[in-house]
Amino acid sequence: MSKAGHAYTDDKLGDELPRDAPDGQVNDPSYKTSGNEAIPVIDDDDAVEDPIKPGAADSDKQLEQDEREAIDKSNIVKERTRHATKPKGTYAEPSDEQMGLTEEV
Repeated sequence: MSKAGHAYTDDKLGDELPRDAPDGQVNDPSYKTSGNEAIPVIDDDDAVEDPIKPGAADSDKQLEQDEREAIDKSNIVKERTRHATKPKGTYAEPSDEQMGLTEEV
């Protein structure tokens, strides 16, 4: 293959394909497995068990629980984390002169 192989296209391949999308829902269950595999693949129309119970689906309550579990209360002293230091200096961008971006006239 030449070095400019990426520049060549095969225009004939796409010319024979139909331009219209099929109508309705396309159903192709050919990927479905028999169910004896370690990870079986089911059909699109098969029912799937929903792990979330509709009565217990409260995202605010779940968020509060996650935050309680994530924060280690034993590591907090006077509303600050142990060994935390104050930031030194400021968070300022360097000037153009410091970066060497000045224009020479």
